[in-house]
Amino acid sequence: MTSQLADTTNAFADLTHTRAAIWHGGDDVVVESVPVSALRTGDVLVRVRLATVCGSDRHTVSGRRSQPCPSILGHETVGEIVALGGNGVRAVDGRPLEVGQRIIWSVTLPCGTCDRCVAGITAKCRVVRKAGHESFYSAWPLSGGYAEHVVLPSGMPVAVVADDIADALAAPAACATATVMAVTERALPVAGRRVVVIGAGMLGLTALAAAAHLGAASVTAVDPSAQRRDIATHFGADTTVASVSEVEQCDILLEFSGRSSALQDGLRALDVSGVAVFAGSVAPDGPVAVDPEAVVRRHLTLVGVHNYEPRHLTQALDFLQRTKNRFPWPDLVADPVPLEQIACLLLDAPGPKPRYAIAP
Repeated sequence: MTSQLADTTNAFADLTHTRAAIWHGGDDVVVESVPVSALRTGDVLVRVRLATVCGSDRHTVSGRRSQPCPSILGHETVGEIVALGGNGVRAVDGRPLEVGQRIIWSVTLPCGTCDRCVAGITAKCRVVRKAGHESFYSAWPLSGGYAEHVVLPSGMPVAVVADDIADALAAPAACATATVMAVTERALPVAGRRVVVIGAGMLGLTALAAAAHLGAASVTAVDPSAQRRDIATHFGADTTVASVSEVEQCDILLEFSGRSSALQDGLRALDVSGVAVFAGSVAPDGPVAVDPEAVVRRHLTLVGVHNYEPRHLTQALDFLQRTKNRFPWPDLVADPVPLEQIACLLLDAPGPKPRYAIAP
Protein backbone atom coordinates (compact mmCIF):
# COMPACT_ATOMS: atom_id res chain seq x y z
CA MET A 1 0.00 0.00 0.00
CA THR A 2 1.53 3.29 -1.07
CA SER A 3 2.18 6.02 1.45
CA GLN A 4 2.06 8.84 -1.10
CA LEU A 5 -0.69 11.44 -0.86
CA ALA A 6 -3.07 11.28 -3.80
CA ASP A 7 -4.19 13.98 -6.19
CA THR A 8 -7.91 14.65 -5.82
CA THR A 9 -10.00 17.15 -7.75
CA ASN A 10 -13.48 17.23 -6.18
CA ALA A 11 -15.03 19.35 -3.44
CA PHE A 12 -14.83 16.65 -0.76
CA ALA A 13 -11.11 16.11 -1.20
CA ASP A 14 -10.35 18.84 1.35
CA LEU A 15 -12.91 17.69 3.93
CA THR A 16 -11.13 18.08 7.27
CA HIS A 17 -13.68 16.83 9.83
CA THR A 18 -16.75 14.61 10.04
CA ARG A 19 -19.04 13.32 12.75
CA ALA A 20 -18.72 9.80 14.12
CA ALA A 21 -20.03 7.73 17.03
CA ILE A 22 -16.98 6.80 19.09
CA TRP A 23 -17.26 3.74 21.30
CA HIS A 24 -15.18 4.34 24.43
CA GLY A 25 -15.95 1.01 26.11
CA GLY A 26 -18.98 -0.45 27.88
CA ASP A 27 -22.09 1.59 27.16
CA ASP A 28 -20.12 4.78 26.45
CA VAL A 29 -20.87 5.78 22.85
CA VAL A 30 -20.52 9.49 22.00
CA VAL A 31 -21.02 11.33 18.70
CA GLU A 32 -18.00 13.55 18.16
CA SER A 33 -16.36 15.67 15.49
CA VAL A 34 -13.28 13.80 14.26
CA PRO A 35 -10.56 14.62 11.73
CA VAL A 36 -10.47 13.23 8.21
CA SER A 37 -6.97 12.53 7.01
CA ALA A 38 -5.85 13.39 3.49
CA LEU A 39 -6.51 10.62 0.98
CA ARG A 40 -3.58 8.54 -0.17
CA THR A 41 -3.24 6.86 -3.52
CA GLY A 42 -5.97 4.24 -3.92
CA ASP A 43 -8.05 5.46 -0.95
CA VAL A 44 -11.79 6.09 -1.27
CA LEU A 45 -13.76 8.64 0.77
CA VAL A 46 -17.39 7.58 1.24
CA ARG A 47 -20.39 9.45 2.59
CA VAL A 48 -22.42 6.98 4.62
CA ARG A 49 -26.02 6.65 3.41
CA LEU A 50 -27.16 3.82 5.69
CA ALA A 51 -25.54 1.54 8.25
CA THR A 52 -27.28 -1.44 9.82
CA VAL A 53 -26.49 -2.82 13.26
CA CYS A 54 -25.00 -6.30 13.19
CA GLY A 55 -25.37 -8.46 16.29
CA SER A 56 -21.59 -8.67 16.63
CA ASP A 57 -21.46 -4.95 17.43
CA ARG A 58 -23.96 -5.49 20.23
CA HIS A 59 -21.73 -8.31 21.46
CA THR A 60 -18.79 -5.91 21.47
CA VAL A 61 -20.62 -3.28 23.50
CA SER A 62 -21.97 -5.87 25.94
CA GLY A 63 -18.54 -7.38 26.47
CA ARG A 64 -19.13 -10.74 24.76
CA ARG A 65 -16.38 -10.09 22.21
CA SER A 66 -13.18 -8.09 22.48
CA GLN A 67 -12.21 -5.24 20.19
CA PRO A 68 -9.74 -2.33 20.21
CA CYS A 69 -11.14 0.66 22.05
CA PRO A 70 -11.90 3.48 21.41
CA SER A 71 -13.17 2.74 17.93
CA ILE A 72 -15.91 3.50 15.42
CA LEU A 73 -18.12 0.43 15.09
CA GLY A 74 -20.26 -0.56 12.12
CA HIS A 75 -19.45 -2.87 9.21
CA GLU A 76 -22.76 -3.24 7.35
CA THR A 77 -22.74 -0.02 5.39
CA VAL A 78 -23.74 1.43 2.04
CA GLY A 79 -22.33 4.75 0.99
CA GLU A 80 -21.70 7.13 -1.86
CA ILE A 81 -18.22 7.83 -3.18
CA VAL A 82 -17.38 11.52 -2.70
CA ALA A 83 -13.62 11.48 -3.38
CA LEU A 84 -11.02 9.13 -4.83
CA GLY A 85 -7.32 9.01 -4.12
CA GLY A 86 -6.31 9.18 -7.77
CA ASN A 87 -7.54 7.37 -10.85
CA GLY A 88 -7.60 3.64 -11.47
CA VAL A 89 -9.33 2.47 -8.27
CA ARG A 90 -11.52 -0.49 -9.19
CA ALA A 91 -14.33 -2.58 -7.74
CA VAL A 92 -13.93 -6.33 -7.21
CA ASP A 93 -15.56 -7.00 -10.59
CA GLY A 94 -12.97 -4.81 -12.32
CA ARG A 95 -15.10 -1.78 -13.11
CA PRO A 96 -13.56 1.65 -12.38
CA LEU A 97 -14.85 3.46 -9.31
CA GLU A 98 -16.28 6.95 -9.82
CA VAL A 99 -17.50 9.77 -7.63
CA GLY A 100 -21.24 9.44 -7.10
CA GLN A 101 -21.43 5.63 -7.19
CA ARG A 102 -23.15 3.78 -4.36
CA ILE A 103 -20.95 1.06 -2.97
CA ILE A 104 -20.61 -1.53 -0.25
CA TRP A 105 -17.27 -2.81 1.00
CA SER A 106 -15.79 -5.84 2.67
CA VAL A 107 -15.56 -6.44 6.39
CA THR A 108 -11.95 -7.52 5.86
CA LEU A 109 -9.05 -5.57 4.36
CA PRO A 110 -6.35 -8.12 3.44
CA CYS A 111 -2.71 -7.48 2.64
CA GLY A 112 -2.93 -9.48 -0.60
CA THR A 113 0.60 -10.85 -0.30
CA CYS A 114 0.80 -13.26 2.65
CA ASP A 115 0.53 -17.02 2.12
CA ARG A 116 -3.15 -17.10 3.07
CA CYS A 117 -4.04 -14.27 0.70
CA VAL A 118 -2.10 -15.91 -2.12
CA ALA A 119 -3.99 -19.15 -1.39
CA GLY A 120 -7.31 -17.31 -1.76
CA ILE A 121 -8.20 -17.20 1.95
CA THR A 122 -8.01 -13.44 2.30
CA ALA A 123 -10.56 -13.39 5.13
CA LYS A 124 -7.89 -15.02 7.27
CA CYS A 125 -5.03 -12.77 6.10
CA ARG A 126 -2.20 -12.85 8.62
CA VAL A 127 -2.29 -9.06 9.05
CA VAL A 128 -5.97 -8.50 8.24
CA ARG A 129 -7.62 -5.24 9.18
CA LYS A 130 -11.40 -5.05 9.58
CA ALA A 131 -13.98 -2.36 8.88
CA GLY A 132 -15.53 -1.14 12.10
CA HIS A 133 -13.02 -3.07 14.20
CA GLU A 134 -9.93 -0.85 14.24
CA SER A 135 -8.69 1.37 17.04
CA PHE A 136 -9.45 5.04 16.59
CA TYR A 137 -5.76 5.64 17.29
CA SER A 138 -4.61 3.26 14.56
CA ALA A 139 -3.60 4.11 11.01
CA TRP A 140 -7.26 3.62 10.01
CA PRO A 141 -9.37 5.62 12.47
CA LEU A 142 -12.39 6.13 10.17
CA SER A 143 -13.01 2.43 9.62
CA GLY A 144 -16.58 2.10 10.93
CA GLY A 145 -19.96 2.87 9.38
CA TYR A 146 -21.46 4.65 12.41
CA ALA A 147 -20.21 7.94 11.04
CA GLU A 148 -21.00 10.50 8.38
CA HIS A 149 -17.92 9.47 6.37
CA VAL A 150 -15.66 6.43 6.06
CA VAL A 151 -12.20 6.24 4.51
CA LEU A 152 -11.54 2.99 2.64
CA PRO A 153 -7.80 2.33 2.36
CA SER A 154 -6.23 1.19 -0.87
CA GLY A 155 -6.90 -2.51 -1.44
CA MET A 156 -10.28 -2.61 0.26
CA PRO A 157 -12.65 -4.87 -1.74
CA VAL A 158 -15.57 -2.74 -2.98
CA ALA A 159 -18.73 -3.58 -4.94
CA VAL A 160 -20.93 -1.14 -6.85
CA VAL A 161 -24.64 -1.23 -5.94
CA ALA A 162 -27.18 -1.25 -8.79
CA ASP A 163 -29.76 1.52 -8.88
CA ASP A 164 -32.65 -0.87 -8.23
CA ILE A 165 -31.19 -2.20 -4.96
CA ALA A 166 -32.38 -0.08 -2.03
CA ASP A 167 -29.98 1.04 0.69
CA ALA A 168 -31.81 -1.14 3.22
CA LEU A 169 -30.99 -4.23 1.12
CA ALA A 170 -27.47 -3.16 0.24
CA ALA A 171 -26.13 -2.40 3.73
CA PRO A 172 -26.61 -5.90 5.23
CA ALA A 173 -25.10 -7.36 2.05
CA ALA A 174 -21.71 -6.14 3.30
CA CYS A 175 -21.79 -8.69 6.12
CA ALA A 176 -24.86 -10.90 6.52
CA THR A 177 -25.68 -11.57 2.87
CA ALA A 178 -22.07 -11.95 1.74
CA THR A 179 -21.38 -14.33 4.63
CA VAL A 180 -24.36 -16.45 3.59
CA MET A 181 -22.97 -16.57 0.05
CA ALA A 182 -19.74 -18.00 1.50
CA VAL A 183 -21.66 -20.48 3.65
CA THR A 184 -23.83 -21.80 0.81
CA GLU A 185 -20.75 -22.07 -1.40
CA ARG A 186 -19.22 -24.50 1.11
CA ALA A 187 -22.45 -26.54 1.09
CA LEU A 188 -22.88 -26.89 -2.68
CA PRO A 189 -24.66 -28.54 -4.39
CA VAL A 190 -27.88 -27.41 -2.72
CA ALA A 191 -30.41 -28.26 -5.43
CA GLY A 192 -32.55 -31.27 -4.62
CA ARG A 193 -31.22 -31.63 -1.06
CA ARG A 194 -32.85 -31.28 2.35
CA VAL A 195 -31.58 -28.13 4.05
CA VAL A 196 -31.91 -27.25 7.73
CA VAL A 197 -31.03 -23.75 8.94
CA ILE A 198 -30.48 -23.28 12.66
CA GLY A 199 -31.25 -19.74 13.78
CA ALA A 200 -33.70 -17.46 11.98
CA GLY A 201 -31.96 -14.13 12.54
CA MET A 202 -30.70 -12.01 9.65
CA LEU A 203 -28.16 -14.57 8.46
CA GLY A 204 -30.51 -17.51 8.95
CA LEU A 205 -33.36 -15.87 7.07
CA THR A 206 -30.97 -15.00 4.24
CA ALA A 207 -29.73 -18.60 4.19
CA LEU A 208 -33.29 -19.92 3.99
CA ALA A 209 -33.93 -17.68 1.00
CA ALA A 210 -30.65 -18.71 -0.62
CA ALA A 211 -31.44 -22.42 -0.20
CA ALA A 212 -34.90 -21.95 -1.70
CA HIS A 213 -33.43 -19.89 -4.56
CA LEU A 214 -30.90 -22.65 -5.28
CA GLY A 215 -33.63 -25.28 -5.56
CA ALA A 216 -33.38 -27.19 -2.30
CA ALA A 217 -35.80 -30.12 -2.04
CA SER A 218 -36.94 -28.86 1.35
CA VAL A 219 -35.98 -25.97 3.62
CA THR A 220 -36.48 -26.17 7.38
CA ALA A 221 -36.01 -23.26 9.78
CA VAL A 222 -35.13 -23.96 13.41
CA ASP A 223 -35.66 -21.24 16.00
CA PRO A 224 -37.26 -21.21 19.47
CA SER A 225 -38.97 -17.89 18.69
CA ALA A 226 -42.46 -18.30 17.22
CA GLN A 227 -42.21 -14.81 15.75
CA ARG A 228 -38.98 -15.65 13.95
CA ARG A 229 -40.42 -18.92 12.70
CA ASP A 230 -43.35 -17.00 11.23
CA ILE A 231 -40.98 -14.63 9.43
CA ALA A 232 -39.05 -17.64 8.13
CA THR A 233 -42.09 -18.86 6.21
CA HIS A 234 -41.86 -15.72 4.09
CA PHE A 235 -38.19 -16.37 3.26
CA GLY A 236 -38.31 -19.86 1.80
CA ALA A 237 -38.91 -22.14 4.78
CA ASP A 238 -41.24 -25.05 3.95
CA THR A 239 -41.20 -26.20 7.57
CA THR A 240 -40.40 -24.49 10.87
CA VAL A 241 -39.59 -26.15 14.19
CA ALA A 242 -38.62 -24.85 17.60
CA SER A 243 -35.82 -27.37 18.19
CA VAL A 244 -33.36 -29.29 16.05
CA SER A 245 -34.40 -32.43 17.93
CA GLU A 246 -37.61 -32.27 15.86
CA VAL A 247 -35.64 -32.74 12.63
CA GLU A 248 -35.40 -36.36 11.50
CA GLN A 249 -32.83 -36.18 8.71
CA CYS A 250 -31.19 -33.62 6.47
CA ASP A 251 -28.48 -33.39 3.84
CA ILE A 252 -27.23 -29.88 4.61
CA LEU A 253 -27.05 -28.25 8.04
CA LEU A 254 -26.34 -24.51 8.20
CA GLU A 255 -25.73 -23.28 11.75
CA PHE A 256 -26.16 -19.59 12.62
CA SER A 257 -27.39 -19.67 16.21
CA GLY A 258 -24.05 -20.12 17.96
CA ARG A 259 -25.68 -22.64 20.31
CA SER A 260 -23.58 -25.74 20.86
CA SER A 261 -26.59 -27.79 21.97
CA ALA A 262 -28.45 -27.03 18.75
CA LEU A 263 -25.40 -27.88 16.69
CA GLN A 264 -25.00 -31.15 18.57
CA ASP A 265 -28.57 -32.19 17.73
CA GLY A 266 -28.11 -31.06 14.15
CA LEU A 267 -25.09 -33.28 13.61
CA ARG A 268 -27.14 -36.30 14.66
CA ALA A 269 -29.67 -35.50 11.93
CA LEU A 270 -27.16 -35.46 9.07
CA ASP A 271 -27.78 -38.24 6.56
CA VAL A 272 -25.14 -40.04 4.49
CA SER A 273 -22.91 -37.56 2.60
CA GLY A 274 -24.33 -34.77 4.72
CA VAL A 275 -22.59 -31.39 5.04
CA ALA A 276 -22.60 -29.20 8.13
CA VAL A 277 -21.39 -25.61 7.86
CA PHE A 278 -20.66 -23.87 11.15
CA ALA A 279 -21.01 -20.09 10.90
CA GLY A 280 -22.75 -18.88 14.06
CA SER A 281 -20.24 -19.96 16.68
CA VAL A 282 -18.26 -16.74 16.97
CA ALA A 283 -18.32 -16.65 20.80
CA PRO A 284 -17.67 -19.40 23.38
CA ASP A 285 -20.71 -21.58 24.06
CA GLY A 286 -19.28 -24.93 25.11
CA PRO A 287 -17.80 -27.84 23.16
CA VAL A 288 -19.59 -30.17 20.75
CA ALA A 289 -18.95 -33.91 20.81
CA VAL A 290 -18.21 -35.40 17.41
CA ASP A 291 -18.42 -39.16 16.95
CA PRO A 292 -15.61 -39.95 14.49
CA GLU A 293 -17.20 -43.30 13.57
CA ALA A 294 -20.37 -41.49 12.51
CA VAL A 295 -18.32 -39.05 10.42
CA VAL A 296 -16.54 -41.93 8.70
CA ARG A 297 -19.49 -44.29 8.16
CA ARG A 298 -21.86 -41.53 7.03
CA HIS A 299 -19.28 -39.74 4.84
CA LEU A 300 -19.96 -36.47 6.66
CA THR A 301 -18.32 -33.13 5.92
CA LEU A 302 -17.92 -30.58 8.72
CA VAL A 303 -16.62 -27.12 7.78
CA GLY A 304 -16.47 -23.65 9.29
CA VAL A 305 -16.94 -20.24 7.67
CA HIS A 306 -15.90 -16.92 9.18
CA ASN A 307 -16.35 -13.79 7.05
CA TYR A 308 -16.08 -14.17 3.27
CA GLU A 309 -14.04 -13.49 0.15
CA PRO A 310 -14.31 -10.41 -2.14
CA ARG A 311 -16.27 -12.34 -4.78
CA HIS A 312 -19.05 -12.89 -2.26
CA LEU A 313 -19.82 -9.16 -2.20
CA THR A 314 -20.86 -9.17 -5.85
CA GLN A 315 -22.61 -12.52 -5.39
CA ALA A 316 -24.61 -11.03 -2.51
CA LEU A 317 -25.78 -8.07 -4.57
CA ASP A 318 -26.62 -10.33 -7.52
CA PHE A 319 -28.60 -12.65 -5.22
CA LEU A 320 -30.59 -9.71 -3.79
CA GLN A 321 -31.32 -8.39 -7.26
CA ARG A 322 -32.54 -11.79 -8.45
CA THR A 323 -34.76 -12.33 -5.39
CA LYS A 324 -35.97 -8.80 -4.57
CA ASN A 325 -39.43 -9.57 -5.92
CA ARG A 326 -39.63 -13.06 -4.40
CA PHE A 327 -38.82 -12.31 -0.76
CA PRO A 328 -39.88 -9.29 1.34
CA TRP A 329 -36.36 -8.07 2.08
CA PRO A 330 -37.43 -4.53 3.10
CA ASP A 331 -39.40 -6.00 6.02
CA LEU A 332 -36.17 -7.09 7.70
CA VAL A 333 -34.72 -3.60 8.22
CA ALA A 334 -36.38 -0.94 10.37
CA ASP A 335 -36.64 2.66 9.22
CA PRO A 336 -33.33 4.40 9.95
CA VAL A 337 -32.80 6.81 12.85
CA PRO A 338 -30.21 9.59 13.18
CA LEU A 339 -26.61 8.89 14.11
CA GLU A 340 -27.25 10.32 17.59
CA GLN A 341 -29.46 7.32 18.41
CA ILE A 342 -26.89 4.64 17.62
CA ALA A 343 -26.16 4.02 21.32
CA CYS A 344 -29.79 3.02 21.88
CA LEU A 345 -29.63 0.53 19.01
CA LEU A 346 -26.39 -0.97 20.29
CA LEU A 347 -27.47 -1.26 23.91
CA ASP A 348 -31.09 -2.29 23.54
CA ALA A 349 -32.71 -3.57 20.35
CA PRO A 350 -36.02 -1.71 20.20
CA GLY A 351 -38.10 -4.52 18.69
CA PRO A 352 -38.29 -7.71 16.63
CA LYS A 353 -36.66 -6.54 13.40
CA PRO A 354 -33.52 -8.49 12.45
CA ARG A 355 -31.78 -5.24 11.55
CA TYR A 356 -31.97 -1.66 12.79
CA ALA A 357 -30.33 1.20 10.96
CA ILE A 358 -28.94 4.69 11.14
CA ALA A 359 -28.76 7.28 8.36
CA PRO A 360 -26.05 9.79 9.27
